[in-house]
Amino acid sequence: MIATPTGLRAVPGAGHVTLTWDPVPGAIGYLVHRDGAPAVPAEVDVPAVPACRFVDTGHGFATYTVAALCPRQGPFSAPVEAAPLPARAGTTVPVRMDAGRVTRELPRPWTPMIGSEHLSHLLSTDRTGGRPIGEELAAALRLAREQLGVKAVRAHAVLGDDLGVYRHGEPYDFTRLDAVYDRVVALGLRPVVELGFMPRDLAADPSRTVFQYEAIISPPKDFEAWGDLVRALVEHLAARYGLRDLIDRWAFEVWNEPNLDVFWSGTREEYFLLYDVTAAAVRDVHPDLRVGGPASAANGWVEDLLAHVARSGAALDFVSTHTYGNAPLDWRPVLSAYGRDVPIWWTEWGPTPTHFHGIGDGPFGAAFVLHGMKSAAGRIDALSHWVVSDHFEELGRPPRLFHGGFGLLTVGNLRKPRFHALSLAQRLGEAEVVSDVSGDLAGVEAWAAKHGDGRVGILIWNGTLNSAQAAGAPELARVIDLTVEGLDRGTYTLTHHRIDATHTNVEAVWQAMGGGDWPTGDQWETLRRADGLDRLTPPTTVTGPTLTLTFDLPMPAVSFLELTP
Repeated sequence: MIATPTGLRAVPGAGHVTLTWDPVPGAIGYLVHRDGAPAVPAEVDVPAVPACRFVDTGHGFATYTVAALCPRQGPFSAPVEAAPLPARAGTTVPVRMDAGRVTRELPRPWTPMIGSEHLSHLLSTDRTGGRPIGEELAAALRLAREQLGVKAVRAHAVLGDDLGVYRHGEPYDFTRLDAVYDRVVALGLRPVVELGFMPRDLAADPSRTVFQYEAIISPPKDFEAWGDLVRALVEHLAARYGLRDLIDRWAFEVWNEPNLDVFWSGTREEYFLLYDVTAAAVRDVHPDLRVGGPASAANGWVEDLLAHVARSGAALDFVSTHTYGNAPLDWRPVLSAYGRDVPIWWTEWGPTPTHFHGIGDGPFGAAFVLHGMKSAAGRIDALSHWVVSDHFEELGRPPRLFHGGFGLLTVGNLRKPRFHALSLAQRLGEAEVVSDVSGDLAGVEAWAAKHGDGRVGILIWNGTLNSAQAAGAPELARVIDLTVEGLDRGTYTLTHHRIDATHTNVEAVWQAMGGGDWPTGDQWETLRRADGLDRLTPPTTVTGPTLTLTFDLPMPAVSFLELTP
């Protein structure tokens, strides 16, 4: 019996209602209803939150209830009613930090991996918007490694026919796959090898395809031949890149989103057979190689796979699933119930699952990724942003520079606010320190850490899950009253960088230039000069051991303050 949440409280604030409730043992998340329907926005693919707090913005008087997911849904709580307070100019949010109190080593869930368009794109000599596809995708992956600390890349279709590994009756041909992986390894990255899609000559139904490049989503017509292919692939990779490197730095994920008909034309049972055959083939090469799944959409089939491998005995070295538009749920209680202590990898995640949705191009996306990464920190091993670059062609190549693409980087490798937000998180120190946010905070959050040389990095952001407010909501603007204690005595240089509608927002620069589809040569140069991290104020000198500072923080916006001795 799944327990009913208790202690539901609704606290009105300026422009929002904040809901909190008592935790339910074994819950992976909570479904919040407003007036009998999910309160999490409709475009979110998992309308639940991982923790016992939800901030509802952009709505009036409402009746709220909450139910636990364990992972099945339990009964709803007793209702509470509330309405937002009117907007108040100058609503202040106290933020207190103690640089002398370390909580833990700073978790960095964005660093284990990042997503990419199918990696044959690295070999492309075509152009989009006048820009070279293969060259720029490689440069984007290099930027992710150098500026975000990313270690691996996951992509679809490594067994697709454009790389030509499998032809019936012919020897396996790894020539083009080698060219792809050689380039990935040369960039300092390693692949998370998503084993799919199906080669045409091995497909039970080659007419079943997805995407403009017609990836085949069919089960194999011969599962033994599929196992042989996977085994040969892994043996080849071990010979080319070294078995120890494969064990330490590579991983193998079985298919992509098989719980969706658009990605798997077989049954659930056929996927489980595919999983068992694939895992056995990988482990035949070496028992320490990592293999996992189900790589599912929207939390699907996670418990189903755990139950299946408990019966079949197949290897499961990590659990992977996907979500968009929200912070990921917490599958640790379910893994514990199955006696599994394996990493949880969210191998796709981002602001929206919808192609050409504009919310990711501006500062809304920056606040979103920081909210998700802080929520994941310490409970999720990898939260992989989908994807690194707008050189992407699932539903066709980009029609214009800013088109609502999934990428952190545009065609041309201009940094979107999401990229800058992650680069600022990467600039935080190694040692997380105590931070506390109080008052009528709405979507204000904070994260701080210090370096071994005494530098302190502070991130404060203001966001919402309500994408209808992506362009801004004045009623959610706040004044931050920051106090930093526990600094060493002496002087510091204080720098204050900002992401908002008018700072560190290359899309706004492009629109101010007149917009349009693609820049000309001179316009590219203007955009590159604007492709930096803007300061809100000039650097100043401050003195420890305590700093106080007050500044405005609109919604959406991100502030990064750095104290350098």
